[in-house]
Amino acid sequence: MAKKEIKHFDIEKIENPEFLKGLSYKELDVLSDDIRDYIIEMVSRNGGHLSANLGTIDFTISLCRNFDFTKDKIVFDVGHQCYTYKILTGRKLDTLRKKDGISGFQKMDESPYDHFEAGHSSTSISAVSGMAIARDLKGEKYDVIAFIGDSAIQNGLAFEALNNAAQANHKVIIILNDNGMSISQPVGGMSKLFRRLSGSAFYLKSKNVFRRIFWVTRFGRWIWVKFTKIKNWFKRKVINLTIFDRLGFDYIGPIDGHYIRHLDKALKRAKKSPKSVVLHIKTIKGKGYSYAEEDVEGEWHGVGKFNKETGEIAIKDAVVSWSEQYKVLLRNEMELNPNIVTIVPATGHGSDLDSMFKTFPTRMIDVGIAEEHAFTLAGGLAASGIHPVVSIYSTFLQRSYDELFHDVARMNFDMTILIDRAGLVGSDGDTHQGVYDEAFLYTIPNVTIAMASKSNEALSLMKESLCHHGVFAIRYPRESFQNKVDEVKKIPYGTWKVEIESSSKDTAIVSVGPITVGLKEKLLELNKNVTLYNAVYVKPYDTAKVKELLKFKKVIIYNAYATKEGFANALVADLMEQSYAGEVIVKTVPTIFVKQASIDEQREEFGLRIDDIIDLL
Repeated sequence: MAKKEIKHFDIEKIENPEFLKGLSYKELDVLSDDIRDYIIEMVSRNGGHLSANLGTIDFTISLCRNFDFTKDKIVFDVGHQCYTYKILTGRKLDTLRKKDGISGFQKMDESPYDHFEAGHSSTSISAVSGMAIARDLKGEKYDVIAFIGDSAIQNGLAFEALNNAAQANHKVIIILNDNGMSISQPVGGMSKLFRRLSGSAFYLKSKNVFRRIFWVTRFGRWIWVKFTKIKNWFKRKVINLTIFDRLGFDYIGPIDGHYIRHLDKALKRAKKSPKSVVLHIKTIKGKGYSYAEEDVEGEWHGVGKFNKETGEIAIKDAVVSWSEQYKVLLRNEMELNPNIVTIVPATGHGSDLDSMFKTFPTRMIDVGIAEEHAFTLAGGLAASGIHPVVSIYSTFLQRSYDELFHDVARMNFDMTILIDRAGLVGSDGDTHQGVYDEAFLYTIPNVTIAMASKSNEALSLMKESLCHHGVFAIRYPRESFQNKVDEVKKIPYGTWKVEIESSSKDTAIVSVGPITVGLKEKLLELNKNVTLYNAVYVKPYDTAKVKELLKFKKVIIYNAYATKEGFANALVADLMEQSYAGEVIVKTVPTIFVKQASIDEQREEFGLRIDDIIDLL
């Protein structure tokens, strides 16, 4: 008798997870493969987080079979691994990360199935703990679940939440997704602990082989079940080795995160437990797509458009990213100066610094997802005569405000901050925009803020940052630029460059950052009779040039990389204090949470394109 062929699923017709409960395990395996193919297809077209989503498909299917998320609540830590959840709750990914489309993270206004939002790591346990307290205060009945990766749990916030959740009498379920990776390879003692908890690959494979042997007969199954109970009792009552056991959680695992049958059983046990639970699952990041599965550098964690057949990622020719540019400058300075130590909080790959860990193995430090620690660590280095360089994304710098303020700037320590992805970041959306750091850095004493428009200016800023100015923050965008070789001239500390000097005193433009290059070209092409200042330093800024501005009838302040609360407001206040009588026009990113779209679309929406500035003349 021929075996019944299992039909493939039309993924875009899924409306909700209810259909999962009626599927056999063979059908669930087919569904898993179909979802995997669909995610690969959609991410290849739109870009997005690939590896993390491929690794969590099977578990998310089991999760949606065993819980009812019309009442139960799930918080995916960071949220970048929720694509399968979006699919199973009735969302198509054809508009993934596009303007007015589906977010790459959980989004409460996108679906009633999304109960919280995050784009930064390690918030999930705190969030579900709050939900559990609210549930119990209201006398309601539902489960709250945090899904967190092993590297995210290294963060201080996650530890604080674990400590509180273990002592509180409000049940939460914490799923620890142990894939041996964060963005690239994880670091630190916690990752070593999870590797020990997981057991060796030989042990796990042997366990599965013996299970299949015993499971052939009823007597064998009875023996297997009895010995498993004895083993689990021994682990709980005698060994009790895990940090979670010691904190007071009911620890379950490790469980194969790609075996839905076992996941179902583990989740049912977690639901029945009277106290808070940590369910430890083992998954393979990038599972089912060889390029992502074999990736150890983090190339496929977050990826742009690519050819799904060849794995070739779309790259624009003849351009260099600002991350690459500052990598080269930093490497050169570290070769010249053995007193420089660079710290990254799990962003080495994204900032193109991976190769430097091999070149400077003792002077490159990856602290993992621990932004606060990174800056106080840098303070300790600076206090001991080392010049620390912290390379960090703008969006993650927000998490380090207190440490930068209290443990570095307050003592006027010398350090360099390379702020990657400063400005609009496009499709990552409101959790990752890099437009706010300038404003909050402006409030901190002993902090310099600068932004180059070209590579020769970047070199000048890098060298100046090492010259005892306290905290020296260099901002640069996610975008790439034409790498032209320009003459390198030292830019005196705190000064601006005059890019175009006009005989007319009608209009002056004060522009910030790389967009100044294109603006200059456009003004010259149109033969506009205006003066253009390149505000390389925004704090402290060029007071001599400000006095020159007083002579103009109109001043346009153009900063497409920040909100008005930093440099723009400071400059306007200075002009007013000096009784400037002309017109001031401020063109900056509005002080809002900027939604996902391409950078060009965002600039068009906010009137920040070069043509928009030309129209003001």
